Amino acid sequence: MTTSVGEQQGGAQLVLSGAQMLFVAFGALVLMPLLTGMDPNVALFTAGVGTLIFQLITGRQVPVFLASSFAFIAPIIVSTQNWGMAATLGGLAAAGVLYMLLSVVIKVRGTGFLHRVLPPVVVGPVIMVIGLGLAPVAVNMALGKTGDGAVQLVPQDVAMTISFASLLITLLVATMGRGILKLVPIMVGVVSGYVLSVMFGIVDFAKVSEAAWFALPNFVTPEWNWNAVLFMIPVAIAPAIEHVGDVLAIGNVTGKDYIKKPGLHRTMLGDGVATTAAAMVGGPPNTTYSEVTGAVMLTKAFNPKIMTWAALFAVGLAFIGKVGVLLQTIPVPVMGGILMLLFGSIAVVGLNTLIKAQVDMAKARNLAIVSLVLVTGIGGMSIGTESFSMQGVGLCALVAVVLNLILPHEKGEDRYEGVEIEPRND
Repeated sequence: MTTSVGEQQGGAQLVLSGAQMLFVAFGALVLMPLLTGMDPNVALFTAGVGTLIFQLITGRQVPVFLASSFAFIAPIIVSTQNWGMAATLGGLAAAGVLYMLLSVVIKVRGTGFLHRVLPPVVVGPVIMVIGLGLAPVAVNMALGKTGDGAVQLVPQDVAMTISFASLLITLLVATMGRGILKLVPIMVGVVSGYVLSVMFGIVDFAKVSEAAWFALPNFVTPEWNWNAVLFMIPVAIAPAIEHVGDVLAIGNVTGKDYIKKPGLHRTMLGDGVATTAAAMVGGPPNTTYSEVTGAVMLTKAFNPKIMTWAALFAVGLAFIGKVGVLLQTIPVPVMGGILMLLFGSIAVVGLNTLIKAQVDMAKARNLAIVSLVLVTGIGGMSIGTESFSMQGVGLCALVAVVLNLILPHEKGEDRYEGVEIEPRND
């Protein structure tokens, strides 16, 4: 077995590499809570603790870093508007429990059942709805308004200058950047937009100077609400399937088969426990970060101990009060410009899911499923009563699964066309 450069590093190098990994993850890690109304210091804390939990469950064998999942941005915003943050956290905790249950089924049945029940024709359009459902929010924020467009927070001409500058710089770094710079386009875009906002005089540093250097993060306790739970659980389906791809990706980078050892059931369990633990204190759901996987590939630093140090730095940074307050001074237009790219990117991931699986949209069955999922999810349909209802991503995911189960396949058609069925892994 070959030994990587990262596995040969000494103590000081491990610490520095851990700080570098946190730097790579930092932009996306704190952006997600800022967009959803959560405390970025809590997100730092739960990212660090979640990564440590993942390492404990997987025997510290997989060099990944867990942090805020972008797939939940739109659902968290909608859920918070309807049922409040505490109820939303309860739904996120339940989503983590779903991961845990999936890990048990994977242990018993292997991964094939995921692809049978949730083929690309189901998962693809649901992911597209996650990205496109709140496209108006991104546009409103880019124009300097609140997410619902009700209040103009920044003059529109100034807002458009800042938002499009942030977006353009992010795009340039993402497409033309080299080395570590290419891995942090969101951070570069946000910093550039922030500097421009300071130049326009729309940033207020008063709260930063008043904030304490050391302070407890603003932990929040979840509450149980069936509406929020049943709304959020279907949202977790797509990230759960994406988890499989993330584990395969880091395995390709390191040359190891993590599906077999420590086992996909253990990595899924680690992700689920980390997500539920985060929700219990007010943090966003966790997922493995592709930015950090890219950094691992670039630096050849494969030693999982590096992620231990990254996690410890994240936890330590969470207790520096001025960090969270400074992050909260980032103006709306900066966020809006980045959100336009992020929401669109999520939608493209869904579209790419259909393309890679070669889903034939000329077939009436596939066309019906995708069409109804998109219209149901983006159109704002809601079913139920005042005390209980389903809408948005949750409703369209249910529609997709049901249609996939009841609509007949064409005669002679492979029921799992375009789906890779993996053998059971004991």
